[in-house]
Amino acid sequence: MVLEAIRYHDGNLQILNQLKLPHQVEYDEVRSAEDGWHAIKDMRTRGAPAIAIVAALSLAVELQGNALSNKSDEVLAFILEKLDYLVTSRPTAVNLADAARKLKKVVENSAKRDGADGAAVSKAYCDAAAQMLIDDVADNEGIGKYGAEWITKHSEGQGVSVLTHCNTGSLATAGYGTALGVIRSLHTNGSLKRAFCTETRPYNQGSRLTAFELVHDMIPATLITDSMASALLRLKGPSEKIAAIVVGADRVAANGDTANKIGTYQLAITAKYHGVKFLVAAPRTTIDLDTKSGDDIVIEERPGREVTMIKGPRFDGVDVDVSTTEIVSIAANGIDVWNPAFDVTPASLIDGIITEIGVVEKGGDGKFDLTLAMEAHNEGIKPTTVGGL
Repeated sequence: MVLEAIRYHDGNLQILNQLKLPHQVEYDEVRSAEDGWHAIKDMRTRGAPAIAIVAALSLAVELQGNALSNKSDEVLAFILEKLDYLVTSRPTAVNLADAARKLKKVVENSAKRDGADGAAVSKAYCDAAAQMLIDDVADNEGIGKYGAEWITKHSEGQGVSVLTHCNTGSLATAGYGTALGVIRSLHTNGSLKRAFCTETRPYNQGSRLTAFELVHDMIPATLITDSMASALLRLKGPSEKIAAIVVGADRVAANGDTANKIGTYQLAITAKYHGVKFLVAAPRTTIDLDTKSGDDIVIEERPGREVTMIKGPRFDGVDVDVSTTEIVSIAANGIDVWNPAFDVTPASLIDGIITEIGVVEKGGDGKFDLTLAMEAHNEGIKPTTVGGL
């Protein structure tokens, strides 16, 4: 059974506090949009799909827990203002802006209906937000299925290994995961030899979260530091049958350029050099046709202390004491720090973009055409055939 990062029932939202993983499993109550904003900003919840869902549901529980005006226009204005506020928590993750845009449309349409009151607008919002949670799990399972089939098709024989970066599993989504969902699918159908995961400095989402999920699901896996990836492909690539590097995405531009966790770009470069397939796994909500290329993506920069400090429970030489958390300095005092949260991988280094309706490959001109995927997305088309696109 996969881990639950988001627990939601009408009027109640809990998120797994990912800052305390892998040593403590603790759920935080989210009672308002403000709580949701801080949970996202503080990275207690993270991962582009999960961010969008937590933001949407945080406002839903606020609407359900408070008496609002019975006037539709006043409730509409309240919801629109809160959605704009929530988008500011992590601006690089396009899923969040996409969810806000869709939810705005839902409540605007609801408010226009004859006889609509504040309660009706509020209910329309809450129903749509809850549906996003359900849809995300189904989308992730589709990504896992199509990604696993593509890798198997493009590999020689069974028993392939895959390298992944950051955390893209149940903890980053509503459940199952995107890139980690591909690994789960390979494992389920007996095609996976081993998963390799990078630690993903400076926030260690790989060592803290992905490794935690892999151990939880009993998937054979090995952790490496970020700087070991090239050596891994050279020294162990053939013997371990490393067929692909699969990563998630926070934003995919119209030309296929992809913003993802810092360190992704260098993995794409080493994959190209070593002849290993490089795949981006992302729901279509991550594709942003309004962003023409990676040059237009705004990269969030985070505090330097994330690089110079590290936080965790104390190790006494024998056991890990989870009751005592310490922050340790690991850099020289006074050193300047540059800490971008993401980098952009050029489309030229990407072999395929795995979506919930299939894998988008480059055309004869060597370029991605993501228009078809997004037209299907806007029309609400679900997976129908293997290979989808």
